[in-house]
Parts: sequence; C-alpha cells; structure tokens
Amino acid sequence: MFKKILSGILGSRANVMDVDGEEFSRLLREERDVTLVDVRSSAEYSTSHIAGALHINIMDPHFGKRVEMLDRDVPVLLYCRSGSRSRFAGVRLSGMGFKRVYNLANGLYDWREALTKE
Repeated sequence: MFKKILSGILGSRANVMDVDGEEFSRLLREERDVTLVDVRSSAEYSTSHIAGALHINIMDPHFGKRVEMLDRDVPVLLYCRSGSRSRFAGVRLSGMGFKRVYNLANGLYDWREALTKE
C-alpha cells in the first residue's frame, strides 16, 4: 500500500515543471491567462509578494478547498520563499487534475523583479 501511495505522489510530481526565475517571469508576461499563487504564510505574503498573486497558504487546513475553486485548464504558477512549499503544493494540484503547474524552483531567492505590498 505504501508503494502505491508513494508511486502516486512521485507520478504526480512529473506534472509539476520546476522553472527558474527568468522562465517564471516569461510565463507571467507571455501566457494569455495564468493563475499566480503565493503559498507562503500570511505574514510572509503581507511583507511582500509578486504583484497579482493570489494568497493560498499551503499550511492552511482549507488549502484544498481554496484550490478547488481555481480553473484546472489555466496554467498555475506557484511560488514560496525557497521553492519547497510551492513544489509540494504543485504535487497536490497535479493530483487534483491540474494539467499545467509551474513551480519557481528556488522560490523568491531566484526572483529578480520587484515585489509589492499591495
């Protein structure tokens, strides 16, 4: 049973594309319709975030319910501070049927553009 669960998790990971900051920025600029999601804590998000990002904290017990409301046919771009939480979130989204999920591989450490406090 454990192997089956692990296989499902690892299989889902294949649908999450890790991209660097440059590619992440390009996707934001060039894709017609994307959903940008910051999966960090509320305190982190309120300090600064990428403009236009939805805030859906991966540690929130209602994460799955909030993500359910997103369009599965639209590419989802995920980020956090270092890329770990957003990668985990990507695996969850992939398992929920999202087809195009992108993770900012090194998180905001690899983001060279301005952040906002909007």
